Formats: sequence, C-alpha cells, structure tokens
Amino acid sequence: MAKKKARNTRGKIISAAWSLFYEQGYEGTTVEEIIELSHTSKGSFYHYFDGKDALLSTLSDLFDEKYEALQESMDPCMPAMEKLLFLNAELFGMIENSVSTELLARLLSTQLVTNGERHLLDHKRIYYRLLRRIISDGQAAGELNTRRNVNEMVKLYALSERALMYDWCLCGGEYALRDYASRVFPSFLSSFLPGTPEQSAAW
Repeated sequence: MAKKKARNTRGKIISAAWSLFYEQGYEGTTVEEIIELSHTSKGSFYHYFDGKDALLSTLSDLFDEKYEALQESMDPCMPAMEKLLFLNAELFGMIENSVSTELLARLLSTQLVTNGERHLLDHKRIYYRLLRRIISDGQAAGELNTRRNVNEMVKLYALSERALMYDWCLCGGEYALRDYASRVFPSFLSSFLPGTPEQSAAW
C-alpha cells in the first residue's frame, strides 16, 4: 500500500509538471506551481526530485504510462507488425499533443550529457518489455523475421523512433510527427518481415 501511494504521489507530480511545461513552457513553470497543481507538498516534491531539472528525465515515465494503457486496449489478434506500427502512431500522437519540441529536445540532450542513468535506454521499462513480447510472439507465429534475435530487433525499433523524434526536434516541429512516421516507419521496419532479402536487413 505504501509503495502504491508513493507511486501515485510521484506520478501526480510528474503529470502536473509536464502539463505545465506544455502549457506555459519549461522556463515559465515554477516548482511551486507544480506542487499546487499536483495537490502534493513541498516535502513530497523534494523527496522525489532535487529540483525542476530532475523532472526532465521523467518524460520516459509518461511514455511508459501511455504504453501501459495501450497494451490493455490493443487487439491481441492484431498481427505483430500492425501492433508495432500502432504503438508508434499512438505514442507520436501523444507527443504532438502534449510535449513541445523544446521539451523533447531538452530530454534528448540531457540523455546525451548525463553521467547518471539514461532513462530512455533502461530495458526494464514497460516500453522495452512490451516490444520484446510483441516481437517474440510475432517470430513464434511466423509473422516476423527470425534472422535477428528479439533484442536486436527491439534495439532497431527504438533506434528508429529516437531518430524520428530527433529529426522532428531538429526541424522545430515543422511537420506532423505522427503523419510523417506513418509514411516512413514501415520502411524502417521492413526488414522485420519474413522473406525480406538479406541485403535489405543489413541497415
């Protein structure tokens, strides 16, 4: 019960922070506003976070919350490739509607220079566990290529998503992330399909 309450408190702070970051910008948001919106206390805030900067790395928590909801709503009969494309479309739609390019760029940059944990690469995350399950099941059903092992394919999927997010930030969000990904992501994942020529799978 205590662990669940702690997760709820931390989750409220994270949700409030990113809502404010999106509405009024990172620089325009104060710790006091985050505490007020989350209906927590100053003590609770500083129990979980050293300050506002520490919240930048929690964007991966929001992503995982989205994936947790998606894995419950996703049709289990959907082919593996469709599941992978569905997850990408839903995540990128969420990013477009709730995360500015400035905030996403901040997250990506902090992951490049941090001496601590790189949250985006944490393979214990729901994100990676869900991808491993979908790909493993897809290989077992003959829907996905078996020339690569599951971990290699998960890495390629995650790498492709990060590349698209990085380019979106680099271009200042001048195009629709979800729509663009819907056109190019299938090409990125084409080597996942059975019968793909060996040379196409070498990227």
